[in-house]
Amino acid sequence: MLFLSLCRADIASITGAISVGVVSNLFLPWIFGIFLSTMKSREGIVNTVSETTGVSYIMKKEIYAHSANSKGEWQSLADHLANVAAQSSKFAEEFDSSDWAYNIGFLHDLGKASDDFQKYLEESSNKDSDEDGVYVKKTNHSGAGAIFAIEKYNDDVGKILAYCIAGHHAGLSDWYGVKSSISYRLSEKGDKKYFDEQVEKYVKSNLIDLRNNLMPPALKKLPHDLHLWLRMLYSCLVDADFIDTENHINCGQKDRGNFDSISELSSKFFRYMKKYDNPQTDLNKIRIEILRACEQKAIDKEGFFELTVPTGGGKTLSSVAFAFGNALEFGKKRIIYVIPYTSIIEQTSKILRDIFGEDNVIEHHSNIDPDKETEKSRLACENWDAPVIVTTNVQFFESLYANRSSECRKLHNIINSVIILDEAQILPTELLYPVEDIMRQLVDNYKCSIVFSTATQPYFKNIKCVEKIIPPSMDLYNKLKRVTYNFPQKDSKSESWEDVAKQLKQYKQVLCVVNTRKDCFNLYKLMPKGSIHLSALMCAEHRSKKIALIKEKLKNNEEIIVISTQLIEAGVDIDFPVVFRAFAGLPSIVQTAGRCNREGNLEIGEVFVFNPPTALPVGLMRKSGDTTKEMMYDDNFNIGSAETSKKFFELLISKVNSVGDDELKEQLINDAVDGNFQFASYAKKFNIIDDKCSKTVIVSYDDKSKNLLKTLKYAGISKNLMRSLQRYTVNIPPKMFDEIRAKGLLEEIQDGIFAQDTTSFYKDDVGLAIYDENYGLDKWNI
Repeated sequence: MLFLSLCRADIASITGAISVGVVSNLFLPWIFGIFLSTMKSREGIVNTVSETTGVSYIMKKEIYAHSANSKGEWQSLADHLANVAAQSSKFAEEFDSSDWAYNIGFLHDLGKASDDFQKYLEESSNKDSDEDGVYVKKTNHSGAGAIFAIEKYNDDVGKILAYCIAGHHAGLSDWYGVKSSISYRLSEKGDKKYFDEQVEKYVKSNLIDLRNNLMPPALKKLPHDLHLWLRMLYSCLVDADFIDTENHINCGQKDRGNFDSISELSSKFFRYMKKYDNPQTDLNKIRIEILRACEQKAIDKEGFFELTVPTGGGKTLSSVAFAFGNALEFGKKRIIYVIPYTSIIEQTSKILRDIFGEDNVIEHHSNIDPDKETEKSRLACENWDAPVIVTTNVQFFESLYANRSSECRKLHNIINSVIILDEAQILPTELLYPVEDIMRQLVDNYKCSIVFSTATQPYFKNIKCVEKIIPPSMDLYNKLKRVTYNFPQKDSKSESWEDVAKQLKQYKQVLCVVNTRKDCFNLYKLMPKGSIHLSALMCAEHRSKKIALIKEKLKNNEEIIVISTQLIEAGVDIDFPVVFRAFAGLPSIVQTAGRCNREGNLEIGEVFVFNPPTALPVGLMRKSGDTTKEMMYDDNFNIGSAETSKKFFELLISKVNSVGDDELKEQLINDAVDGNFQFASYAKKFNIIDDKCSKTVIVSYDDKSKNLLKTLKYAGISKNLMRSLQRYTVNIPPKMFDEIRAKGLLEEIQDGIFAQDTTSFYKDDVGLAIYDENYGLDKWNI
């Protein structure tokens, strides 16, 4: 069994047996090169004709991994494997697995020694892409190294290497299943046909001597934690492979790396924070107390930390201060700031860029504007090698359970980081078990510190020893109390939208947050001209401009009424004197209240919670609302206290099944002792946002989006184009999508890609106008 094999002390005897010729270090022919790796002059090559195909190709004395770059240089397979092995090994030093990564790197492209692949390289390099419409078929090359690993090691050790090697392009596969599964690929019906005589000859002639001291991984919970360890090895391989290939193709000229160090950034940060040293207001004095508590706690230990501060207490900068203090004290190499929504990520990124400079802060999320990217930042998004990363829950947690090389590539750079989970109460309750478990592994095995930063601290069932940064003696709830909550009476009836509208019109500046996009539309239509609608029926670019407009009007003390969905709740830095909130779960009410009297400019702000005419959507939102109702009419109910928050999440979690629990154990844990993981299957099921629940529509919002759509229609799909269009998309349920399409309101602009077909279907005030009476779609409530 895998667990027993990994724990044996004599692994060296297993690996030592595979050497055809033993040398003490890296075998010298591969270090110094038997042949030159360039073909500027075609010396030493013989032109021949294949007896089977009649195709003329070059039989080279050297075996190559990559064809000529812009300088005409070819890269030998020996050089490429040695480079990748060395780089993978260096990456894996962070988690004491360098020898495993070294061997994986050395074997990953072994299949390129085959006659077929060498023919492919030669033929593809000799043909223009459009010459006679000839397509040169690329041959399989990832199976040979996996087969070599399985045959030369015992199954237990060989399987670990095989997963990574076989999947270094296609992704980590399931052990069981279809033709893409590892067990099938390693069979006689699978990739063994690619392990030909040329590969065998290459192995023998190059005297492959792999490292023979493969020690078992030092994991807290063996075999439970093996699946992430294997992903980390895979991450080291694919990043090293991409980087070496990139260096060859671009002659090492890519603008990758070269960021300021954590120490240098820390100096910038604490110089910036000196301007807060002499606070003048009571609110800023409290913020400084919070900041100092974070600085002091940062140097105590590594691990899990809780930063519970009422909204407006300066959590963003205080959590960053903690992160740098902890990083300096314990040698961390990176700060990763994780945010729940793309709607607020730009705000946080701007704060950090103002402090650290544009080049040192990398945003990585689906709505990043490609026009704001540099070559350096785009490259850093691929593998997170920058010192400060700002990303989303979706990007962060889905990557940790991913199987594709593009998503897993960055994982090894999460190791030895300080991770700030902003608005931690928004972690997906229905996926709580796998989310908690992967965080535990990062702390237990990969030298991470994790900070849960929130106004309503969640309750975790399986994470223990969470250190509180703020001592109870600071009494922040009372010190930072800036609003009065006005709740509906226990048996009060629902209010009509007309009644709510009348109340809102009484105020010069007021925000009202509702539960669905339909509610937002219906209430907005009752508001006076000049009111602002904000919902996910508006594309990201549209929402960003509306939020900027809201801030400008508030700053100028202009009249403003905003009707919004909950997307404005978490972290959007706005300050209204009065806020209304449709009844919802406790965290949503508290977060909405955080948009009221945020800066403490009033003696007290007013928050009105009302019963809307529509029910909360079925699912987590309704369960959250029901949980709040259970608690709020108790005599001891205190909405802002830590005890109330803890009790709320305990009750809520008891009502929600963690859908990732059984599947995680079944597919990644139970059979780990035998090395049988179902990586691909679980990656499909672990979705923080379920793609199956929505369909994407590209909208025509402004001139830029119209030009991009025109390019898509007539020039076709490209990676950069689709990334640019991401900021102009709206997601809607599949059944609603089908009805809208049937009404002729959508155009299939490319296969499977849809855009609005009617100009009036997207409006400047409400976005995608699905609830406009002209379209007959008002039965939908999303």
